[in-house]
Amino acid sequence: MRAMGLAISQNHFDPADYQAFMEKTRRCLTVLRQLLAQPGFGDGPASLGAEVEFYLVNPEGLVQPINTELGERVPDPLLTMELNRFNLEYNLSPQPFAGTPFTAFEAELQAATAAINRAARPLAGELVTIGILPTLERSDFGPQSMTDLPRYHVMAEALRNLRGDPFHIHIGGPEPLDLYMDDVTLEGANTSYQLHWRVPVAEFANYYNAVQLATPIVLALSANSPGLFQHRLWDETRIALFKQSIDSRTHIDKAWHLPPRVYFGNGWLRHAGDAFASSVALYQPIIPQTSEEEPEAVLAAGCVPELAELKLHHGTTWPWNRVVYDHHDGGHLRIEMRALPSGPTPMDMNAGGLFLVGAALSLVESMAEITAFMPFAYAEHNFYRAAKFGLQAELIWPDPSGCQLREYPLLEIAERLLPQARQALSATAMAEAEVARLLGLIEGRIANRITGARWQTAVVERLSRQASGPEAHRQMLAHYIANSQSGKPLHEWTLPL
Repeated sequence: MRAMGLAISQNHFDPADYQAFMEKTRRCLTVLRQLLAQPGFGDGPASLGAEVEFYLVNPEGLVQPINTELGERVPDPLLTMELNRFNLEYNLSPQPFAGTPFTAFEAELQAATAAINRAARPLAGELVTIGILPTLERSDFGPQSMTDLPRYHVMAEALRNLRGDPFHIHIGGPEPLDLYMDDVTLEGANTSYQLHWRVPVAEFANYYNAVQLATPIVLALSANSPGLFQHRLWDETRIALFKQSIDSRTHIDKAWHLPPRVYFGNGWLRHAGDAFASSVALYQPIIPQTSEEEPEAVLAAGCVPELAELKLHHGTTWPWNRVVYDHHDGGHLRIEMRALPSGPTPMDMNAGGLFLVGAALSLVESMAEITAFMPFAYAEHNFYRAAKFGLQAELIWPDPSGCQLREYPLLEIAERLLPQARQALSATAMAEAEVARLLGLIEGRIANRITGARWQTAVVERLSRQASGPEAHRQMLAHYIANSQSGKPLHEWTLPL
């Protein structure tokens, strides 16, 4: 739930701060449009980056709120504190979109995880990569669980004030969940794997729309969050929970059909700048901290401005695929793919990320045609169907002729996309062995009809024959952690006897 942009150094802002911030944000938006119109802006080699979020647990598999202590013991600038004290995030070093970038991610993540676990061990803590921890209890959430950083206090207070009422969580499924929260800390129940992809600015809309179209298929194959508080809910419960846990809309906002701050999209993207314009037009600022930069002057001097206010405001909206502006390296744009859950293993996370990139690459050249005849509402429908039903979802998809829309089983679409993704990636500078290794994991999930969510559910069902619900979830988590630490990819896991 980090806000992108400026570091936040104060806990309180007055109305004048909000007015000044929005005026500066609009100026930044004008400058961004000028930047994006410059021939050659953002040109450069494709690259990849990734962020991995973790839970911290104790030996009993319950949350261990020690992230601040770990931050002091592990002075790594790539390690950041998340909203709740039992969550961490590690930001992996960017890699060229060539050779073996995901192998580099795995090596870096393995070294970082080992260092953090060494520091956590004396504090009775351990890292776990999983979408939603299955042993969570209601008592794990509340003001006492929030990391004591100004940006989180300001953000939480602003979202609560905007809403004016408790946050209502209602998620259907086999064992529906309905509850109210007075704060936003339930957002911290969600942990994810976020992949960044630098793509050409001139073709940005087609790349972004291709990622939007492909995301539901990869989301279903990567599902790893089948419930909350021992309730069996969606295959990827994070999607519903994140949206509802910080939904700051009032009844009037909903009557106007204002999108929530967590959303899939407002339509097919026509231009990269549209994403920033939408966030400025639709959402009130919640962290109005301004910088000293004069963006117009920086641009006039032939330099690339930081546009800190625009980045900060845009970072307090959470589309599942986000457009990112970065002023480094001459300035460029990235797609931040935020929908995939954390876990089960580094290889599994990277397999989902590579499949999403490869599937999008295979669709890019067709996106102008597809977006002309496929309503965006169908893509959004696919996203929520995939999150709720996982591998059993049925999605709306172009038929092989590319001229008609039909409803297909998700697995049928995945089986069609996999060789297309492999072929698209073969035309890039990615190493053939890297592609074969990771897409082989996706092939294994499809063949075995397995996801992290399905594995967790099957194990809990088996263990529940002899143990209570909470105990079955605790034992399942212990098996999950052992499998994850073994390094075996998910499709090779077996069920405990």
